[in-house]
Amino acid sequence: MNHLDELEQILRYRFARRELLEQALTHSSFANENNLGPMEDNERLEFLGDAILGFLVSEALCEARPNLSEGQLSKLKGFLVSSANLVQCAEQIRLGHYLRLGKGEEKTGGRGKQALLVNAFEALIAAIYLDAGVERVRDIILRFFTVQINEITDAAGHVPDFKSALQEGLQTRGQKPADYKLIDALGPDHEKLFTVEVLIDDVAVAEGRGLTKKAAEQAAAMQAMDLLKTDADF
Repeated sequence: MNHLDELEQILRYRFARRELLEQALTHSSFANENNLGPMEDNERLEFLGDAILGFLVSEALCEARPNLSEGQLSKLKGFLVSSANLVQCAEQIRLGHYLRLGKGEEKTGGRGKQALLVNAFEALIAAIYLDAGVERVRDIILRFFTVQINEITDAAGHVPDFKSALQEGLQTRGQKPADYKLIDALGPDHEKLFTVEVLIDDVAVAEGRGLTKKAAEQAAAMQAMDLLKTDADF
């Protein structure tokens, strides 16, 4: 199995036009060193992929969260398509391993650079779109983002009380109460997206995001409960 076959297997998608996949993986440094044409690197695909991601993530948010305002949806979309989040998507499929880089980029650790990984991920989305159309690329995008969209809570009053349930479970196990630590708050005061970490016995075990700090704490508690339920005593 060659490296492109391997990536297709990870994606669970086989290209009809393999040249699109090759272009999505081609950094400008490789194109320049190998005298490829100016249209044969992934920069144009990156431009298209950025637009496709924005559209399909916005669509998924509107369908999954009909109760949110435009400002709240915009904040969530901003997080989901941010470089910090997209680089995690790229790392999930080991995208850096498959990049075609020039010698200089290779020597300076290009396979692990956030900008290169994000650009290649966006280019890959565009390549799939051009190869198979919007329905197919929507399916693939949803595999990356559905769990995140479902995990982000909107307001503490709209979700079950996972913090109390976690507390009761820990008390039954003879453990001290969980602690919650705010680790990030993105955006202006009226439209912040909060990220909270939950610690059990002073060890961070999960994190959650929400449009209020309390909602993020509930999301973190829910994640912690999911992890601890693998313990038969919980």
